[in-house]
Amino acid sequence: MKPESVEIGSFDAARQAAAQAGARGLALWGRGFRPFFLATGAYGCLLVLAWTAIWRGALAPPAWLTPMWWHGHEMVFGVVAAAIAGFLLTATPVWTGRPALRGRALAALVALWGAGRIALWAAGALPAALVAAVDLAFLVVLAAVLLRTVAGTGQPRNLGVVALVGVLALANAAVHAQALAPTLASAPRALRFAVDVVVVLIVVIGGRITPAFTTNALRRLGSEARVRTRPALDRLAVAAALGVAVADLVAPRSTATGLLAALAALAVAARMAGWQTLRTGRDPLVWSLHAGLAWVALGLALVAAGDLGAPVPPSAGLHALGAGAMGSMILAVMTRVALGHTGRPLVLPRHAVACYGLVHAGALARVASALAPGATAAAFLLALGGVLWAAAFGLYVVLYAPILVRPRVDGREG
Repeated sequence: MKPESVEIGSFDAARQAAAQAGARGLALWGRGFRPFFLATGAYGCLLVLAWTAIWRGALAPPAWLTPMWWHGHEMVFGVVAAAIAGFLLTATPVWTGRPALRGRALAALVALWGAGRIALWAAGALPAALVAAVDLAFLVVLAAVLLRTVAGTGQPRNLGVVALVGVLALANAAVHAQALAPTLASAPRALRFAVDVVVVLIVVIGGRITPAFTTNALRRLGSEARVRTRPALDRLAVAAALGVAVADLVAPRSTATGLLAALAALAVAARMAGWQTLRTGRDPLVWSLHAGLAWVALGLALVAAGDLGAPVPPSAGLHALGAGAMGSMILAVMTRVALGHTGRPLVLPRHAVACYGLVHAGALARVASALAPGATAAAFLLALGGVLWAAAFGLYVVLYAPILVRPRVDGREG
């Protein structure tokens, strides 16, 4: 071999290695699920650990409204909003055949979300108007991006999903309105309404993907069992969940909210009756979705019981829907989407099933803390729930960061 051929070969190898390194760096911005799922996992872990420290008095809370409302805001408009962005920025191009947001535009949107988090943590040192402007921008821009993707496609149900993101932006504005004008007293009702809107999104999206993924899983397992969907029950579940959201705005904690929550709980549970839940035990990527929707039914049932006069504190239903339904459903979706959209087999990485166990255990402990008979037991369960829940999201980051930052294994774009 001639010396120059060795040099050329070495140069080509170096160039190929550099190209691969560049691809790894750019892969993070290939689709919305990559950076936003990483952000969801990291911020979910850090936020809950920080909140546990704040609640224990080991860390000073940001000077913005009350510590409890700050915590609720960051869970919904920080953690959950990032998960929603990651999923919808990835799913809507698939639904419509339109181009996906990627590259610098995606990086800018992630930076906007991050700027909102920094603003909320620095709220005491920044003017409330600046905090509001920075934080509100993210959901407004996200809704505009999603609207551009789905508009004119003749798919009205996808427009409804985008509308819910816009409603979340309005709810966020109502929370900030009280920070700007404390006499408005809009924050607690707006936060609860935002939780209700996220529940509606889970009912809608969960009703689409869970039966479909279950059908595919049963087919792979060679099962002849059929997944049965009932459109009338789907519509009833969505309508009742929407009814709860509206009722919580106009008549919170009333007989109306109790009855609508009971109807929604029954509808969500009834439509799952034909989804072959008990046959999904061998596929955690599927049973985790069923478990997330079961938390929705349980949370709505607890809300109904409390609003109709049973001795169930409001925080029990709220955290069954938040820590339980939202936390478990977010992890169920993130663990699956990150595999499928990077060209990998739908098989959980080793130890990843522990994410599900930790998030469910954390949610159970948090709900149990609201029902505990004594202050000591309640405090222990609340702290335990926070640590377990945070560990679930931290473990997701450890296991899935290598998947999310590397190119697709099949060589395709995204």
